[in-house]
Amino acid sequence: MTSVGGLAGFWLMALLTLHVNVGETKRNSLNEPDVPFPPARPTSENLAAICHQGQGRPRYPDSFFGGSGASHFRRRGKAINRLESWYTLCCSGQVAQWTTQILCCAQQAWKQALSQFCVEEYSTMTVPYECCADRGETRWTCFDSELPNPNYKPTPGYTAPPVPQELGFIFNANAC
Repeated sequence: MTSVGGLAGFWLMALLTLHVNVGETKRNSLNEPDVPFPPARPTSENLAAICHQGQGRPRYPDSFFGGSGASHFRRRGKAINRLESWYTLCCSGQVAQWTTQILCCAQQAWKQALSQFCVEEYSTMTVPYECCADRGETRWTCFDSELPNPNYKPTPGYTAPPVPQELGFIFNANAC
């Protein structure tokens, strides 16, 4: 004979398992949030996808992450949200008009977002992301290797949730 408590426990476990599999938070085999990182350096080959398919790439609101133990994934998600926000600014025509300026703006946004990510990495008591230890072009080459989505392809069937516009990016047209 099955007890009511045992049956309730079974259903509770079944519901929790279902939530993990189809809920908002996607997890990998180690039960960690799936935050593909790092983002690729903007190039003339991926600029159209950066500008025109941004709503199809993942964003990482706070609700994406569990309660604790995912702080480095949160920092990665925050860096991607920041970068996507700044890409929108570059691609909108508000700060850059021509394709060469838009590419230069996107590259500046990429470097600034990853630089800020590294500052945040070093502000914690954890081991920082490996590329943050490098300086200059070595850092950017490191970030632009072993990329999960070098062409900025959208995720099929995904529409990004609204995330707040990130402040702090200023496009320097004179640096192009």
